[in-house]
Amino acid sequence: MRLFAFTVGHMTLPLAFFLDGEEGKITFPATAYLIDHPQGSVLFDTGLGARFLRPAGTPASGAVDLHDGETIDAHLRRIGVDPADIRWVICSHLHTDHAGGNRYLPNATIIVQAAELEYAMSGADRAYHLPEFDIGQPFKQVHGEHDLFGDGTVVLFPTPGHTPGHQSARVRTAGGDIVLAADCCNLQRSLDQLRLPDHCHDAEQYIGTLRRLAEMRGRGTRIFYSHDPEFWKGVPQAVPLT
Repeated sequence: MRLFAFTVGHMTLPLAFFLDGEEGKITFPATAYLIDHPQGSVLFDTGLGARFLRPAGTPASGAVDLHDGETIDAHLRRIGVDPADIRWVICSHLHTDHAGGNRYLPNATIIVQAAELEYAMSGADRAYHLPEFDIGQPFKQVHGEHDLFGDGTVVLFPTPGHTPGHQSARVRTAGGDIVLAADCCNLQRSLDQLRLPDHCHDAEQYIGTLRRLAEMRGRGTRIFYSHDPEFWKGVPQAVPLT
């Protein structure tokens, strides 16, 4: 089994969006991963989607930047993977910077926690953009921990707080377990300091999730922070991770 990382756009927001009380702004990546498993190809999140695409040769503007050739389908093709061959898309949650590229995977089933899909469909939160993920693809709704292939190599587990049904994935690699944390832990500082963002769906759940990740990290599991630009500089792109 192989794990690949991709940058699928960038965003610029107040740093307090990740660390409550901090001043200034932060420019950070939208991240996605390919899990190449003998039983099928899987994506964990799909980054930003076409509505943010910047035409070639035009300058970046605004808080969201996705340039030509940076969408998830383009990344896949560059490493010889046909987007039509993706069997599963694991959505950590359904916010636009994590599910925006779902439509590029026409034959995929979307794996999501049932609580997340219910909340996303409710229309209660503007961070969800239904035309990006409610597009006719089948959903596989899971309830709690889910061993995707039944062999322990890709295990989804609930990490709520950022959203009601946020989930992360524990992926077994040759170098040990990696947790793809997504937005339950945006920055390494979030985990090092057990710091909450200035907003979250449920603060008590969020801090509980961070404590669980801290315990996992203490046992040797590597945590991949979803939006940490400094951490992401050290993550090789589009090559197998070890």
